[in-house]
Formats: sequence, structure tokens, C-alpha cells
Amino acid sequence: MKNLTFDQLPQAVGELFGKLENIEQLLLAGKNNAVQETSDLLTIQEAGAYLHLSVPTLYGYVSKNTIPFCKRPGSKRLWFSKQELTEWIKTGRKQTIAEIKAEVEQTLTNKNNKK
Repeated sequence: MKNLTFDQLPQAVGELFGKLENIEQLLLAGKNNAVQETSDLLTIQEAGAYLHLSVPTLYGYVSKNTIPFCKRPGSKRLWFSKQELTEWIKTGRKQTIAEIKAEVEQTLTNKNNKK
């Protein structure tokens, strides 16, 4: 630590305030990231509300391992990632009649081209 003169004091205080603001911004950014990560995890009740499914239905999916979930060893609590649930829903997408027709036509065209 260097010795400050009375004339250097205002500049030193200004530097301290600047550094303090940087620290505050870093702490707030870290806090927001932590809130974001924990808000991504849902309890079984929250997952049921998000998916519009009952809690017993979710327990059935969990017991059959058809839905993505997390469970800590030795714990009874289940956790669900909102992002994984959204992806799980999207994997169940059904093709439209137009998509099925286009796929059949593409397959027939490929078979005719191979002959």
C-alpha cells in the first residue's frame, strides 16, 4: 500500500468507487446466473403444471423412464429440466399428412431412380 498525500485523496477515492462498482456488477451478474440455473429446474408439481399433466401421470412416466428427470442418490425429490422437458415434448411430434405424402413420393422417386 502506498502512502497518499492529501491532494491524491480525491483521485484515490474515485478509483475505489470505480473498483467497487465493478465488483458489484460482477456479484449481481453471478447472482442472476444462479437464479437462471435454479429457475430452469422444476419440482414435480411445477413440471406437471408446465406440461399440463397430473402428478400421478408424471410419476408413471418416471417409473417407466419415458420422461427425462434428475434424482440425487438417497433423495426422494425429483427434478425436471425445463429445457429437457421441452425437447421431450418435441420428440413426440407427429408428421402432417402432407409431410407423409412428400416422404412417400420421395421414397418412390428414389426407388424408381435406382432401377
